Amino acid sequence: MAEPARPPGWRRGIAGMMADVWPPRGARTGGWPEVGADAWPSLSAHLTRWTREEAGAGRLLPWVPVAFGAGIAVYFAADHEPALWASVPTALLLCIVAALMRRHPLFPAAVMIAVAASGYAVATSKTARVAHPVLPRPLYSVALSGFVEARDIRERSDRIVLRVTAIESDRHAITLTRVRLAVRKGTAPDVGSFVQLKARLLPPLAPVRPGSYDFARDMFFQGIGASGFVMGGI
Repeated sequence: MAEPARPPGWRRGIAGMMADVWPPRGARTGGWPEVGADAWPSLSAHLTRWTREEAGAGRLLPWVPVAFGAGIAVYFAADHEPALWASVPTALLLCIVAALMRRHPLFPAAVMIAVAASGYAVATSKTARVAHPVLPRPLYSVALSGFVEARDIRERSDRIVLRVTAIESDRHAITLTRVRLAVRKGTAPDVGSFVQLKARLLPPLAPVRPGSYDFARDMFFQGIGASGFVMGGI
């Protein structure tokens, strides 16, 4: 069968469409700069323009919680516990400086720095507020008395959180406020019950490997200073 006739200039029409999709090298007017001798100045100009557009009115506001969370992340990455007396005044000072710079071109940067310092200070004050004794070493046959604050019914065993009113150990003088204990299935007391028992206590479990879940940190912010299991009857 003979090929149907095509109108004159159809090849030029297709070429024109392809040129619209993939313009010639010299016709590029936007997007990423071409790689060449003047690539870095052109890239710098693009980044400057994008930064100015991103810093428009109200556009930096969504970055405020990001900066706050970054301050908290820096706190958790610290090698040792920061000083509360230093972090909180520093954050307040930076907030005052940012407020005084509200008409300065560097006001957005000052706000981000102040918010990040505030996140750092809030994490430090939260840790200081929930600070409580933590068991340093395993203990056996510890006598505990207290009230059941929480009960967790599990598949193989039950678990309770005990607010300690009295604790006695033959070898060590310790003080704990809350402990989490595993008990035999079906023997967990009701919430609010006052109980007396003997238990084996263990320090909060550290991460199994670097970067894994930190049980000790989770228990610390729950106010729990030790975990273990009940020995004998309740």
